[in-house]
Amino acid sequence: MAFKPAKWPRKLRSQEWFGGSSKDAIYHRSWMKNQGLPADLLDGRPVVGICNTWSELTPCNAHLRDLAERVKFGIYEAGGFPVEFPVFSPAESSLRPTAMMFRNLCAMDVEEAIRGMSMDGVVLLATSCDKTTPALLMGAASVDLLTIVVSGGPMLNGMFHGERVGSGTHLWKFSEAVRAGTMTAEEFVEAEASMSRSPGSCNTMGTASTMASMAEALGMALSGNAAIPAVDSRRRVMAHLTGRRIVDMVKDDLKPSDVMTKEAFENAIRTNAAIGGSTNAVIHLLAMAGRTKGVELTLDDWDRLGRDVPTIVNLMPSGKYLMEEFFYAGGLPVVIKRLGEAGLLHKDALTVSGGSMWDEVKHVKNWNEDVILPVEKALTQSGGIAVLRGNLAPGGAVIKPSAATSELMQHTGRAVVFEDIDDYKARINDDDLDIDETCVMVLKNCGPRGYPGMAEVGNMGLPPKILKKGITDMVRISDARMSGTAFGTVVLHTSPEAAVGGPLAVVRDGDMIELDVAGRRIHLDITDEELASRMAEWTAEKSGANPRPESGYAMLYHDRVMGADTGADFDFLVGHRGNAVGKEAH
Repeated sequence: MAFKPAKWPRKLRSQEWFGGSSKDAIYHRSWMKNQGLPADLLDGRPVVGICNTWSELTPCNAHLRDLAERVKFGIYEAGGFPVEFPVFSPAESSLRPTAMMFRNLCAMDVEEAIRGMSMDGVVLLATSCDKTTPALLMGAASVDLLTIVVSGGPMLNGMFHGERVGSGTHLWKFSEAVRAGTMTAEEFVEAEASMSRSPGSCNTMGTASTMASMAEALGMALSGNAAIPAVDSRRRVMAHLTGRRIVDMVKDDLKPSDVMTKEAFENAIRTNAAIGGSTNAVIHLLAMAGRTKGVELTLDDWDRLGRDVPTIVNLMPSGKYLMEEFFYAGGLPVVIKRLGEAGLLHKDALTVSGGSMWDEVKHVKNWNEDVILPVEKALTQSGGIAVLRGNLAPGGAVIKPSAATSELMQHTGRAVVFEDIDDYKARINDDDLDIDETCVMVLKNCGPRGYPGMAEVGNMGLPPKILKKGITDMVRISDARMSGTAFGTVVLHTSPEAAVGGPLAVVRDGDMIELDVAGRRIHLDITDEELASRMAEWTAEKSGANPRPESGYAMLYHDRVMGADTGADFDFLVGHRGNAVGKEAH
């Protein structure tokens, strides 16, 4: 795609605040100068915002203040004026009831800060944590001001008793081992110190690394950004170079809508399949597309584009390596090059570099073919996210084949139903629970409205009496999400969710459920008449779903959140709104 830079110099947006000698301009400039700024910093050069999600309560992002300084170096070098500002930080590891509930709040904060403040472009310090990358890109897409992403990067590899420890992935494995009696509680505590060895996001291909990869695959970050470890000096270099690049982007008037096209989203979906990326990417990219000018993306696009893409990145939870090895092997550019060679890439898609996606990756090399596999040795030849439909999920449900057990991908079993997460916790460890490994575990009322916030509880732990048999996987179905670090034959995002009266709400113990991933089918084996009768009897009061909150953000979320099948955004935020400067208030 040929990009035509705008004519330069031109009057920049920031001059609506700082230009001229009016009372309003003097007001804005004088207040900025109380920070000890030379007058010529406000002389018409690009003012670049640095949107920072740093917080001591968000451990993944502990190093972002340092990265912000590196971005500033680059902006100053290129002739711009950097201004750092904070936004809400949705901490994946500590925020309750779930960080997903606050993704939209962060996106609102970002959108209004970019639109309402005096900047010509913005650098998004978008991750390490799971929800920050999609939240920041959602907000930026709504405004369509010149934008570039620099990620925080993954933490260092973990090691415990000579074994690689993947953050999240081994939390689930070790927890199950304790419940099965094959690991002691003391060993579990000992392993804790090996799980989080440095600042940064999960070192697996969890949601944070997936979304950093999605930002790069969309063309919204410089090539190579996604995989550099958080504490590697090259992460600082990437931040520095990003600061330089955003100034040129402002001069060229290269907007998000120029880069985040339908073709770019299609590249991202195929990239997600190739890396074995998180199911959470489905919800986040749908929400991002919903904010982006001129882009329509649906759940069916995920199945259409990803189903024939082999998963070639051998990382946990699908494979055996971690993000450090992925970086050393060549990182995401190698994967994107493989897609291009296979005819699965829109090569002309524009990136924030000003060049095409193919120009950025065509000369890269793979330095470890056990980490980034040849196609003939792929973890699965049909990767991606499978979208299932049927009378149990008329709006769709998703499963990640590369993380599932192949023998369970076609399965019929008896439903064992948990009405909500509290019901699950109260009963799952009971040896009298009527369940065996052939059953299908069903969890209700954990969707966007039901939890609220759609927590990562879909990968329900198996009952101890099943684990003690050496069984490590069963079919599980819910309207919840699961961590990108998790694994198993887990059907997620069932839509409509139970809390709004979707068919999942009326599943009963003993019902037979059929899963057919190859046929893209999820079916509750009762007659249409019986299903209609149960649906007619359903009420929210009887369902066990959480009642409507009485006030605050929780009430807003409950009332206005959309379904998982469209991205779980707020209905009033979908659509492009632009960056026009508002009326002067003084």
